[in-house]
Amino acid sequence: MATLHAKNYADEMTHVTGPLVVNEAVAENTFLLRVSAPEIAAKAKPGQFVMIRLAGVNAPLIGRAFAIYDIHNDDSGSPDSIDLIYLRKGALTLPLSASPVGTEVSVWGPLGNAFRDTPCDRLLMAVGGIGQTPMLVTGRDAMQRGWAKHVELIYGARRSTLLAGVDDFRNAGFDVTTCTDDGSEGRQALVPDVLAERIDALREQSPGETIRVLTCGPEIMMEKVAGVCMDRGVDVQVSMETPMACGIGICFSCVAKVNQDDGDWDYKRTCVDGPIFDAGQLCWE
Repeated sequence: MATLHAKNYADEMTHVTGPLVVNEAVAENTFLLRVSAPEIAAKAKPGQFVMIRLAGVNAPLIGRAFAIYDIHNDDSGSPDSIDLIYLRKGALTLPLSASPVGTEVSVWGPLGNAFRDTPCDRLLMAVGGIGQTPMLVTGRDAMQRGWAKHVELIYGARRSTLLAGVDDFRNAGFDVTTCTDDGSEGRQALVPDVLAERIDALREQSPGETIRVLTCGPEIMMEKVAGVCMDRGVDVQVSMETPMACGIGICFSCVAKVNQDDGDWDYKRTCVDGPIFDAGQLCWE
């Protein structure tokens, strides 16, 4: 029998129960949650995620996956809590959005892999919908550890009221370009088109600069972003938002088609083989 293996089994994860420190609306049906979880905050890497559920509650029975948005330190400088961004729309997030500060939640992680820290001159983060969630901590890491000299965010949504955390990215020192389907904020344009224009402009202005792209959001948007980058020879990594039930590779509910070395494709579990993939690995069809 063939051995089933994956790159990122959850051997190192930590399970904690901690109180909500912040739980507030930051955009239309969009909330920022901060939970006390020092053990997870100390180990988390950019692009990883956690699973979360309300402690002591049996419905829903399974947790939900959220990308780690930010990490906070205590007064001594030690990591003590994590921020998550979530949409209020389902069996967990509806009651979660109504939970007061101090409510106990169960969190396990960090899970999955991280974005590569390959050095570059320009790191462009192209996101849509709720896809900004893994990018704040990633961009900060790039600037603090110096693997990117300059970080930019291209962030699209259907309308202005759905843009969440824009000021967080600006305050972190990133250049931010927003675009909306209806033109209510920023450009009336789609993220892949804005990205294509930006890459072409950078190539013309500074032809020697190296560019990397990270993307997260609706799958059709990520596919088009990947096409823009691959057509231009730009390194691009994708953070998949495939729905997960267990987060640790047991249930096989989060599979994605991934190209293999032999030219064929196979299903891979996003939770333990991802959620970060090089765009060329993914079979979009």
